[in-house]
Amino acid sequence: MIERIVIATDGSESVRRAVRVALDLAERFDAEVHALYVVDTGEVESSPDRLRDEMHDALREQAEEALDRVREETDAAVVTAIREGRPAAEIGTYAREVDADAVATGTRGRHGENRFLIGSVAERVVRTCPVPVLTVRQLAEDEGRGGDEDGAETTA
Repeated sequence: MIERIVIATDGSESVRRAVRVALDLAERFDAEVHALYVVDTGEVESSPDRLRDEMHDALREQAEEALDRVREETDAAVVTAIREGRPAAEIGTYAREVDADAVATGTRGRHGENRFLIGSVAERVVRTCPVPVLTVRQLAEDEGRGGDEDGAETTA
């Protein structure tokens, strides 16, 4: 039984399908929805000193926009949170703090194909999260044919 689900979002286009799938799952189980955005402090720290404050502010603004997009996808109440730190670690910590039954995330975020070089946040979440993780990949344009409106495959 899923009573509480955390949707980890980075605001990327590729996470939109994960948000929809997670919200559908939450609706089916009448689960409480939490949307979480983690400001990656590694990105801020790796920027030049003179740009760090601007980078931090821009990422906080992006966080608010990403959480607003999750809220816009549903009529249900959504608890939102912005954390700062390493995304995979913060997602696991937040899931534990709110006693989540599941975490949902996309498989490809803002870093796109670089995941093969540095390892994706989704992979680290799957390996380290204390609760089950639902990973939802974005389908290619040609994969959406014959599925539902989200491009998800459906079977009878």
